[in-house]
Parts: sequence; structure tokens; C-alpha cells
Amino acid sequence: MKSWMISVSVAAALISGGVHAAGDAAAGKDKVTACLACHGPNGNSLVPTWPKLASQRPEYIVKQLTDFKSGERTNVQMSPQAKLIDVNDFQDIAAYFSSQQQKPGTADPALAEQGKRIFRGGNAATGVAACTGCHGPTGTGVGAAKFPRIAGQHAQYLDATLKGFRAGTRSNDPNGMMQGIASRMSDEEIAAVSQYLQGLTQ
Repeated sequence: MKSWMISVSVAAALISGGVHAAGDAAAGKDKVTACLACHGPNGNSLVPTWPKLASQRPEYIVKQLTDFKSGERTNVQMSPQAKLIDVNDFQDIAAYFSSQQQKPGTADPALAEQGKRIFRGGNAATGVAACTGCHGPTGTGVGAAKFPRIAGQHAQYLDATLKGFRAGTRSNDPNGMMQGIASRMSDEEIAAVSQYLQGLTQ
């Protein structure tokens, strides 16, 4: 428990500065045609089970593409697509999506208040760390640490992702940090946080 909290603290320290992914957004626009079928116009997916990529941290996008291509992360739809993309195009694709404006979502008010409390303060009784420690106070993530923007993301996608970390079916998180956090979360807490984040804008 103590070592896990230290890992979270160290990761949070990376918020200040860092290296940013280099890429050409204009060049990336010509390379994302196939991506838009699932991730939607300008990276704003219309299907809530597929993530929005608009305004996402470019470093995070590059990491996920790399993990899909290597097999470290698997998904029925994405794994085959990533294998077709040249690694030299990852930076440009990431630069394009990160430069697009994310369309905001709306939260279920019945769940959002509980989700807000967990996002900001965690759950001390069960050892759930506050999401802000890694994803920032506005949920926009930390580029240097490759922590993603989660604000404004589809609740259904976030819910499935957290449950995937909890079950161990997704395990490409740094030092198993997300698996450790999600393993302590109940279905109710996951749903609440997901709803709050869907409606979180900056």
C-alpha cells in the first residue's frame, strides 16, 4: 500500500514540465482517414464505446498505438488496425488528434456528485487514490508521464476501461498503477466517476 502511494506521488510530480511528443498535425490529417470511421469527425467518436481522441495528450496516443502494435495492449478492433500503421506515422497522427477540439459531454447528475468526490478526494476507507493525482485537477492528464486526458470522455468507455484494469484484461498501465486503483473500486464508484468525467469540461 505504502509503495503504491509513493508511486502515485512520484507520478504526480511529473506534472511540472517534460518532453512533448513531436509531430506534424497537418501531415497527420492525411493519415487518419481510417481512424475516423470509429473515432469520429475530428476525433470525436459518435459511439460511446469508442474513445474520443480529440484533445487527447499526444504522448498518450503514441504510447497506445505502440502498445497495440506490439501486442502489449489488445482490442478486437484496434489491434489489427494498429499493425497496419507505420510507426513513423504515430507522431503525426497523435499531433493531429491532440490539436482537435473535444466536444463536451453531459453527466448524470444523480451520479456526478459522488464521482466528483472520488475524483478529487478518492476513498480513504478502501485505499482509492484521488484521480487528480495523476490526471490533474481538470482531468486533462500529464503529457510527460503519458497520463491521458479523461475529462469529457465517454462514460461508457471509461466504465469499461476501469473494469478492464480491475479484471486485469487491460494491463499496459505504468507499474500497474491503474490496476491497483481500479481493483479497489466498486461498480458504483466506477459508474459515478465515469459519469462525472463525461461532463467535466475546462
